[in-house]
Amino acid sequence: MVELTKVGMADLRVSCHPSVLTTLGLGSCVGIALYDIKTKIIGLAHIMLPSSKIATANTNRAKFADTGIVDLVQQMEALGADRRNIIAKIAGGAQMFAFASANESLKIGLRNAEATRAVLAELNIPIKAEDVGGNFGRTIELYSEDGRLMVKTIGCGVKYL
Repeated sequence: MVELTKVGMADLRVSCHPSVLTTLGLGSCVGIALYDIKTKIIGLAHIMLPSSKIATANTNRAKFADTGIVDLVQQMEALGADRRNIIAKIAGGAQMFAFASANESLKIGLRNAEATRAVLAELNIPIKAEDVGGNFGRTIELYSEDGRLMVKTIGCGVKYL
């Protein structure tokens, strides 16, 4: 039986094959799914904010793209993953509410997605697929068998990346 592990908001988990990691309720948050194509080690982070540098109380590193993704990679490497073999898939980053202002700071979903892309680029981890933006929430599942990422959206159905 394949182990299913839930990843909470501002949380991250890693797992060896065979396993499935899932996170619910990605609105403006971004789910970062990492897969080592050789060892089949997987990691999933559910980040809420783009940068720990703007927070005064940032004790939960998994909450932020800049620290959570780095920690996720390190935990995968501790299980035996090789960064050179890791690929990424991302989902979420929606604009869940309409604002009258065009203030960029209110576009947290967009900022989360941009920060995620930047951190992955710094780590030389290629993004193979993404499902970001829009104005709807997502639930995702990452499968260690083949790195497939299932994305469920209300009103848009299920797709695999």
